[in-house]
Amino acid sequence: MKPAAFDYHRVERVDDALERLAELGEDAKVLAGGQSLVPMMNFRLVRPPALVDITRIPDLKYVMRDGDALRVGALTLHREIELLRDPDVVSGYELLPRAARWVGHYPIRTRGTFGGSVAHADPSAEWCMLAVLLDATIVALGPDGEREIPAADFFLGFFTSALEPGELLVEVRFPRPRPHAALHEFARRHGDFAIVAAAVALDLDGDVVREPRVVVGGVDEVPLRVEAAETVLDGAAPGGEAFAEAGRAAAQAVDPSADVHGSAEYRKDLTDVLVRRALAEAIHADRGGSDGA
Repeated sequence: MKPAAFDYHRVERVDDALERLAELGEDAKVLAGGQSLVPMMNFRLVRPPALVDITRIPDLKYVMRDGDALRVGALTLHREIELLRDPDVVSGYELLPRAARWVGHYPIRTRGTFGGSVAHADPSAEWCMLAVLLDATIVALGPDGEREIPAADFFLGFFTSALEPGELLVEVRFPRPRPHAALHEFARRHGDFAIVAAAVALDLDGDVVREPRVVVGGVDEVPLRVEAAETVLDGAAPGGEAFAEAGRAAAQAVDPSADVHGSAEYRKDLTDVLVRRALAEAIHADRGGSDGA
């Protein structure tokens, strides 16, 4: 398939991108890697009249620490996240490079971008789930200046985000390290979007779980925080009994739809299993535990 005709505009500065988006109107799309947008255009699922290609803007490709926080530029490649090893940068955020291996196939990871995935707002996408899990802030620039949007408020539905027309996602900020964190997912083929994915993060206070977070993807129109499972875990001793109860609570809390990949009940069962697996990995993650390979 070939896309419908469109105008192409390449920019090399953020200000130029914002100016061009303002000129072209709300139907113009931003090209930030194209690993989701271009296939949709080829199948004519979307027909934007114009593309603004921001991939040559050097100022949007970085991963850096800002105190405890981690800042990821919108044009940082999936593969660059996957290869993060510098402890001065990644310490406490080891979940990000571990999770990157679940993102698509190798060619996709070498071209697709972190910010592009978040802006695309697929509820099964790993970076969208981790943004919610780790309380990230989405930084957008637009005609009225900079806007900071909590990840919990950013994802509004399937492929729908809180970005306004003319705004550009420029950065994702993670506020604090969560060394005890893990992500597990299930797809029919490695690299496909997950049928169900589960991401968890927790703190350990001696032999007690504190501040647990559980997010499930593939069961709702947005990455879904499952507070019922968090309630089970908070104050519990980490281990099989609490994790099994949390898995059951998560399965009962989600209300997935059925499709060609599986029934609603199948997705509930996967939610149960994957939450348990992620929790079991998370408690050992800071000691170099399994990356799920």
